[in-house]
Amino acid sequence: QVQVVESGGGLVQAGGSLRLTCTVSPLPFHSYAMAWFRQAPGKEREGVSCISPSGGTTYYADSVKGRFTISRDDAKNTVYLQMNSLKPEDTAMYYCAAEYRPFSSVCTVVGTNKYWGQGTQVTVSS
Repeated sequence: QVQVVESGGGLVQAGGSLRLTCTVSPLPFHSYAMAWFRQAPGKEREGVSCISPSGGTTYYADSVKGRFTISRDDAKNTVYLQMNSLKPEDTAMYYCAAEYRPFSSVCTVVGTNKYWGQGTQVTVSS
């Protein structure tokens, strides 16, 4: 059984920053590619970012490039999403997802073959 738990959401003014945190168990965390998704009311789920098991490969959706940064700390079994220059359109429920890829150097934002967290709400005021 794989457990994924995310946190760090909240209310922030436009232009501000938040850092989301996601922790995965069981070990080894370095065998999992990690991804962040978001879903706003009335909209489809969007793949935001992902990072390969080694951290050597990352992906960002065009809507967040230059503003968001994904990173991982294998010693803490944790992946982060640093969100800067936040905009009201970033308001959504953010979900962390883990994919077991022990021999891979890639990641995806395809919503299959993943274990999902419960979500954390991000609200950006105008």
